[in-house]
Amino acid sequence: EETTDSAQSTANAVQDTTYGIHTTTEILEETSDNIQSTTNTDQDTTSSVQSTTTIMQVTTDSIQQTTNADQDTTYGVQSTTEIAQETTDNVQSTTNAAQDTTSSVESTTEILEETTDSAQSTKDSNQGTTYGIQPTTKLMQETTDSIQSTTQIIQESTDSIQPTTNADQKTSYPVETTIEDARTTTNIEKESTTMMETTKYVQTTINQTTTPFIEEQSSTSTILISPRMLQIPVVNQDCSPATITLIPGRSTLLAPEQFRRNQDFYISSNIKLNCNTSLSTILQWTINNCSSTDCSSEIQIDQTIPTTISELYIPARTLSYGIYELTLTVTIVASSNEISSASVYIQINPSGITANLVQFGTSMITRGHQQDLSFDPGTFSVDPNGLSFNASDWTYEYYCRIYGLYNFPNIQGTLLPIDDRRIDPLNPACILNRTDNRKSWQYNGANDSLKSSVTILSDSLLSNRTYQFMVYMENRQNSLIQTTGYVLVNVVDTQPQMIVIACVISTMCVPNIEFQLLNPTTQVALYSICIGNCSSLINITWNIYQGFNASLSTVQWVSLNHSIQYENNWLYGTNTSNFTALNQLFINNPNIFYWRFEVVYSFPSLKTSSALNFVINQPPQNGSCSISPQNGTTSTLFTISCPDWLDEDGIQDYSLYSYSTDRSKKVMIAFSTLSRFQVRLSSQNDNISIVNLFIYISDTFDCITEFNISSIIVTTDSSDITNLINALQSPTTGLLINNPIIQLLSTGNQNTVGQILSSLSQQLNKINADALQNAISNGISATSISISPLGTQTLPVPTVPFNESALIEYKKQLNLYANLRDYLMSFITNLVISTSDSIILQASTLTQLTQSTNQLTRSSATIASNKCYQLAQALYTMSTQTSYEDVQTAASQIAQCTSNVLTAINGPLQGRTLILDLDSSRANTIPQDYDTDLESGWSNLSMIISF
Repeated sequence: EETTDSAQSTANAVQDTTYGIHTTTEILEETSDNIQSTTNTDQDTTSSVQSTTTIMQVTTDSIQQTTNADQDTTYGVQSTTEIAQETTDNVQSTTNAAQDTTSSVESTTEILEETTDSAQSTKDSNQGTTYGIQPTTKLMQETTDSIQSTTQIIQESTDSIQPTTNADQKTSYPVETTIEDARTTTNIEKESTTMMETTKYVQTTINQTTTPFIEEQSSTSTILISPRMLQIPVVNQDCSPATITLIPGRSTLLAPEQFRRNQDFYISSNIKLNCNTSLSTILQWTINNCSSTDCSSEIQIDQTIPTTISELYIPARTLSYGIYELTLTVTIVASSNEISSASVYIQINPSGITANLVQFGTSMITRGHQQDLSFDPGTFSVDPNGLSFNASDWTYEYYCRIYGLYNFPNIQGTLLPIDDRRIDPLNPACILNRTDNRKSWQYNGANDSLKSSVTILSDSLLSNRTYQFMVYMENRQNSLIQTTGYVLVNVVDTQPQMIVIACVISTMCVPNIEFQLLNPTTQVALYSICIGNCSSLINITWNIYQGFNASLSTVQWVSLNHSIQYENNWLYGTNTSNFTALNQLFINNPNIFYWRFEVVYSFPSLKTSSALNFVINQPPQNGSCSISPQNGTTSTLFTISCPDWLDEDGIQDYSLYSYSTDRSKKVMIAFSTLSRFQVRLSSQNDNISIVNLFIYISDTFDCITEFNISSIIVTTDSSDITNLINALQSPTTGLLINNPIIQLLSTGNQNTVGQILSSLSQQLNKINADALQNAISNGISATSISISPLGTQTLPVPTVPFNESALIEYKKQLNLYANLRDYLMSFITNLVISTSDSIILQASTLTQLTQSTNQLTRSSATIASNKCYQLAQALYTMSTQTSYEDVQTAASQIAQCTSNVLTAINGPLQGRTLILDLDSSRANTIPQDYDTDLESGWSNLSMIISF
């Protein structure tokens, strides 16, 4: 599709170039005969000069003398010369400069009215193109050089007209008429060559800009208002420092926010700008390492982490242990002295070491009594802080008991390691004394950490028993850092292979003493690996057990009833090495707190099994949520309050969702680490609608409690869109800067931006749907103006005569809202992508913003496509650390956004939607790198055709 567009653009460029070369050739032929004749016959130039002459007569009496001067020379240069001679020190030159700028605009308008296409403008470029209307940046620069050359001639000679005429003929562009001193003229032209630095500028409809903008079309010119214009540095005293609120922000050096090193976290901000002349700001995050008294040592972080946007996202394992001050500084560009900052203090703490006796921390394994049994916590233990586990940093003690019959051997509560010769008469040792006078175990670790690995020799354990081994590890540098690991060993008479089990999503299997934590609202995905020679494998079977507390700190396991009927319903892969149990299994068994997933590998002569044991992670509880007020408009700021929620693992965040009637079509509204936050809500489909809300409260291990909030009534405030369109169509930026919607979008807070764009998108989508229905009812074919997504209601076939005026009105409205949507799309490009909630929020916003595919310009579709790609990439990197449910929700929204973009791109190509005016304007703009040098070899048409 991009190749087709590129080919079409190339073809248009070739046609324009051919026509331009042909026209230029005619001009050169006429010029070679008589340059003076060419000047006299150039009707556009005459019209332009006459317009300039008329303005000059109103400005000063001396212009009349200039008008009577040599008509064969450039009027502007002669006028400049005479005024420079007559008013050298006169302040009137400043006024004349402003009038000259006005003259340039009016002259440009008259020329464009008489010009039928952009190619004719190229023909007349020798004398008829005036005042900054150049097809390319290179032409603009050459014109500036020409003006500077002319200015130098004016300064050096005011008596001779011939040098000025030569200078005018030397350039292929008209010398702009100016009525101010040479320095002022040069400054004006320099400003013209940097169009984005002015607050108002005029371009022809072939303007090359690729920045999203809103255009106000007339018969001759297009007034462009770009988001970048909001960033124009204008010195103004009507500004005061911005107000910054950081979230979370209630912290001090003595009481910082707590984060684990293996935990991602982000700091968001709410910025209120206090400036009536510009919304442009410079944002900068800095991170300082803190001592007990101050935070004066700034650190440098990975350059891939954005630090110049309103939100700061710190991936896990980025910062070392310690306390840090994170500071956001906001500078108002319009007044560089207006600087404000806010800080938050955080502390990075180490995460606990995961002690694994066997690979992956498998809960239960099977071994033969004639086989050696090896435990290697020095190799298999994991440091989640991202550091390589150093076995020599730890001491190791091993303990064993006969599971289900005895406790761990101990004397007065002090456990006896396996190498302790003392005897507990109530709890016998599980390792037998050998008859061959050999030890029953041996340590295999390195010299500096001998006990990091141990082997229980064959014939040291009795068959048909289950043993529980435990390792206690203590850090050598800090004895307060301790950890334990457990494994159950089922001893049999055969010699089976070792099977290990692990979670596909490692963060979904958090060790908890003898178990792994299981979130009942998420599915469990496991995989198993056979270690050793498993080529004779016949079959794999997964079994599910429910556990109940029993005596001696044990759990009694009972096979799950009706497990067969759950296959391919709640259970998948029961005969493969990979197994999945959906969350419905746990939701429908809320009273079961222990679960075991066992895998059995069958070989010709034996079976071997392993298992992973889980305990239900209790979700947050004892709290409530409410919303205030109970009704409002799309402009109302609603307050969400969720007090008193408790969880032993700590509350991580709150995620707010809404839906109209179908809960499965939920839309994320906001997410926050605070229990009290404010949101803006959308009116779903009608002007007045009932909005249903619910909120997820999650703990630090992503266990979720869902709480339903009472439904509220939201009314559409249509003035938002009306005022926004008026502000965008205004020829000045004053209305735009002071528009409350633009001010909110400019904050860069993804919750705020997402809510505003979602609300506006739903209103625009409703307007577009009504416009389509109205157009179809006036005889316009639905297949020529829209593409309906799969599953939607079939649009009616028109039975009334075609109404031309209805089509004109439809096109007008279509282009108006397409331009607005194109402008709004630019605000989503720089939003930070942090957590899975962030991906869901932004993908949901994009899905709504791209829903009306007939209103998507190529630029807005490209921006949406790029953002969806970034979201997909981020989701892919998180896929092994994020729950399946969150990945599914995000992927669904990203897929819908992608589908909308593809439909929007293909619509005009297939003749199913109308070509938008903004696309047409941009497609016919001459590229900035277009070479207009007639002396260049590339101007030879045969060279172009040869390619």
